[in-house]
Amino acid sequence: MPILSPEPASSQGMAQSFGVDAPRYDRARPAYPAALITAIRTGSPGPDLLDIGCGTGIAARQFQAAGCTVLGVEPDARMAEYARDRGLDVEVATFETWQPGTRTFDTIIAAQSWHWVDATTGPTKAAELLRPGGRLAIFGHVYEPPDAVAAPFAAAFAQAAPDSPLSTQPARRPLELYRAGYTAFADQLRATGRFDEPHLWQFDWQRPYTRDEWLALLPTTGGLTRLRPEQLTVVLDAVGAAIDALGGSFTMEYTTLATTAVRR
Repeated sequence: MPILSPEPASSQGMAQSFGVDAPRYDRARPAYPAALITAIRTGSPGPDLLDIGCGTGIAARQFQAAGCTVLGVEPDARMAEYARDRGLDVEVATFETWQPGTRTFDTIIAAQSWHWVDATTGPTKAAELLRPGGRLAIFGHVYEPPDAVAAPFAAAFAQAAPDSPLSTQPARRPLELYRAGYTAFADQLRATGRFDEPHLWQFDWQRPYTRDEWLALLPTTGGLTRLRPEQLTVVLDAVGAAIDALGGSFTMEYTTLATTAVRR
């Protein structure tokens, strides 16, 4: 389903399109598995955490609840403002241009955002900002709904936005494709020579969605954030009809992947 690319993305226009409706984004996007939050928190030497591309603060608030002191860096001022209103300290910048001064951290996370970070400068900068023994954790969800939902979505998207590069993607993509992306992140960390051997974590979980809940999420995803209203209507109508045919709801089988490594 052409929602998110597991490949490093090049379009900063898309990267900064998610803030078009920050409240919707925050309401609709799923949180991260508690087991992932616990694993990162207990595997880090202290509470000071930097969130790269923090968005509206979905992951950041989970780490705050786990006892972390969180600083977010976010290139979209609209997303940053919303996160601040929810109690998060945020500085507006891309990670590559952000000036940390003398600050260092016990943990650095990138939740659904590392594919926007430069593959060369990002890992090196993260290593420089981590205290010895500090942990970098790059993680995100695999958005692949059942074929009965994904296939109508793909057909409608191709009809509504035939010029989009996402319109040629298959309705569903295998988990191995996403895992390859996180393996590539691990290769980036190895190349710095500054981290211990990276590890790939996987968390499988479920979440039921009603028709309205899924249609609220779709406009917050990559590719759809830049559609014109009439294009978006075509996609949402098709997906809504598909979910209606399933009885008005379905269960999403989520996988959350993480690449994590400790600074030497």
